Amino acid sequence: MNIVLIIFLNCGLLNLSTTKEVLIGKVVDVYDGNTIELLLIKENVSYKIELAGINCPEIDQPFGLEAKRVLEKSLMGEKVEVLVERKNRWGIRQAVITTQSGEDPRLKLLAEGLAWTSEKDPILEFESIRKEAKMKHKGLWKSEDPTPPWIFRRQQTLLVSKSSW
Repeated sequence: MNIVLIIFLNCGLLNLSTTKEVLIGKVVDVYDGNTIELLLIKENVSYKIELAGINCPEIDQPFGLEAKRVLEKSLMGEKVEVLVERKNRWGIRQAVITTQSGEDPRLKLLAEGLAWTSEKDPILEFESIRKEAKMKHKGLWKSEDPTPPWIFRRQQTLLVSKSSW
């Protein structure tokens, strides 16, 4: 049995690696506080990319535009490295984005109180940054009970008249 497994591994027939997609490109648009458009210059292909592990307010929510502006200031026109962790249910790549100077924009958004950690499986390091911003009443944490974007989106869906479907 062990010999068969070794043969499969050596022949590449059993792929146990968890290789993640790495993209290098230029940020050509910022949609909101945690979503950009990345242009792969050589391939002349662009992808919509979401920052993994955080969720910023929607544009229509308090601090949504502020989050977008912070991301624009950090990334717009910059060459970045994108480590894709997964795709969401709509096929949008969720990734860690790093600038050429090694900065991770997620940390700034959290520290400024402009993002929540992910609803599911929050990253512990991110949670401590979010909690510190909340304790200091920064950004969206100036409000006693801000509405997370995933709840805001659900509420907006409920407001849409079924007759318009």
